[in-house]
Amino acid sequence: MEHATGGQVRVIVVMGVAGSGKTTVGLALAGRLGWDFAEADDFHPSANIAKMSRGVPLADKDRWPWLQVLRAWIDQHLPDGARGVMTCSALKRSYREVLRAPGVVFVHLDGSPALLEGRLAARAGHFMKPAMLASQLADLEPLEDDEDGLHVDLDLVETPGGQVDAILAALALP
Repeated sequence: MEHATGGQVRVIVVMGVAGSGKTTVGLALAGRLGWDFAEADDFHPSANIAKMSRGVPLADKDRWPWLQVLRAWIDQHLPDGARGVMTCSALKRSYREVLRAPGVVFVHLDGSPALLEGRLAARAGHFMKPAMLASQLADLEPLEDDEDGLHVDLDLVETPGGQVDAILAALALP
């Protein structure tokens, strides 16, 4: 687990496909650090939520306005010294480019398809349908070496507490 630039971390974007534990880990990170928390799903317009609730994957044209709203949240936390943790699937590099700024670090929670499918099958009441996992896995572009971020293998670090500990250690945060 490496973090590319080693610069000051201001915003951690916890990324990954549905079922990877973004919200659980993101909330735990924000709680441990005392930082603000933003769940990207809460920023989706109702049309996006309705589409996903019907089991229809979002197209890029659905995501661009949503990503701009997320970027605005990040921008609010960078200039004034505030820090935050945000969850966002951030599946494609082009999406991450919208969110990227000095001090933004991506944490990719990545697990085997079997692990992710099991988690989604056990989850109730979420608009993201388990059948949409395949489309997310197909769209996923893992972090590249020149992107400021790190990878957490959920099959190796199995508990959210262990994942948070590993992230904090890799980012040299308390």
